[in-house]
Amino acid sequence: MKVIVYEHVSGGGYVGQPIPPSVLSEGFGMLRCFVEDFKAAGHKVTVLMDSRLSKLSPPISADCIVPVSYREDPKEYLKNIAKINDAIYIIAPETGQTLQSFVELAEGTGKVPLNCESQAIERVADKAVFYETLQNLGVSPKTTVLTLDEDLVKVKLTIKKELCYPILLKPVDGVGCSGLSLVNEETQLDSAIAKIRAESKIGCFIAQEFIRGEAASVSLLSTGKKAIALSLNKQNVTLAGPYEVSSYDGGAVPFDHWLKQEAFRVSQRVVEAFPGLKGYVGIDFVLTEHKVFVVDANPRLTTSYVGLRSVEGFNVAQALLDAVLRGTLPAKSEIEGYACFSKVETPTPTMVVYQKAAKLSSVVSPPFPLNDSPPAVSLVLGKGASLKDANLHLEEAKKHLLNIIP
Repeated sequence: MKVIVYEHVSGGGYVGQPIPPSVLSEGFGMLRCFVEDFKAAGHKVTVLMDSRLSKLSPPISADCIVPVSYREDPKEYLKNIAKINDAIYIIAPETGQTLQSFVELAEGTGKVPLNCESQAIERVADKAVFYETLQNLGVSPKTTVLTLDEDLVKVKLTIKKELCYPILLKPVDGVGCSGLSLVNEETQLDSAIAKIRAESKIGCFIAQEFIRGEAASVSLLSTGKKAIALSLNKQNVTLAGPYEVSSYDGGAVPFDHWLKQEAFRVSQRVVEAFPGLKGYVGIDFVLTEHKVFVVDANPRLTTSYVGLRSVEGFNVAQALLDAVLRGTLPAKSEIEGYACFSKVETPTPTMVVYQKAAKLSSVVSPPFPLNDSPPAVSLVLGKGASLKDANLHLEEAKKHLLNIIP
């Protein structure tokens, strides 16, 4: 099969503006791993690549790399390239309906879209509908959806009536930790809302009860009707106040937690509650000592994939194809060992340093020498038979990377 994989950050979504290095490390890392898995399964792969990256000969095994130089190129190129390919997969953020619009384009080409259906993406992106569904399932923190144009006094009264501090404020279309603030008291609301305005293109935001616990996610495959949980993943998340930046820093697969089976059960119920969520889906959780709370759904590939595919006993990309095309799911997950992955911030590298870093087997996404967006960020991975071994190999990988940078 001939497959097009479009990853928004590295594929031209930021043409004409600086590419955020932290997001690039995740985006390129997912793209590289996904392409390798499709290739290993015997498929031919075409990718789009921002021309600033393509000229650097990035470490990716695609059969064809199409350079993107202009803002309008990605969608036009996808329409044209689809004519000589069989299927399309989109990796893009939900922000500003980016994921939905590209999936709609893929659906309109007449070729096989491998993503969740665009209508299902729209339903999940509607946080009022999403959290109502979660509350009906009894798995959501207390949540209220508010509008940015609402009077601040009314916002404060609504939050005071429905929630207790501390709370989390985040955009309804946020991805990862974009626009997210931990708000400890009412005096911080103004700044937290201003932060959301700067990050979001939607006129609504979420105020949510802050649950103390472990940040985690579940990776699933779905046929659009039936889902299977593959792994529980640890998330290393830094929650910051309104004046600082919250961040997703990496994670580990699998995550050994006493609520693992409950998280699997709940994540499958959530995915199956939204018909049309198919292929790969990620469900974000907070795990307390006694209960699992769902905080978000990602109707697309997530960064945890780079760890999952390293320890899963079968080719996850091929399993995704089978779920979408044939309606079949793996009988069970076959995870062996552990994978830990982390972002590493570095100075902007020279071309020589970049080329050395790109050759390191532990470097999933190298630090790209883009002078318009310093510092650079790399994504590195460590594997081991135990979590301790994987963490040890991760730290060794970080040191090895930093040792080649002057």
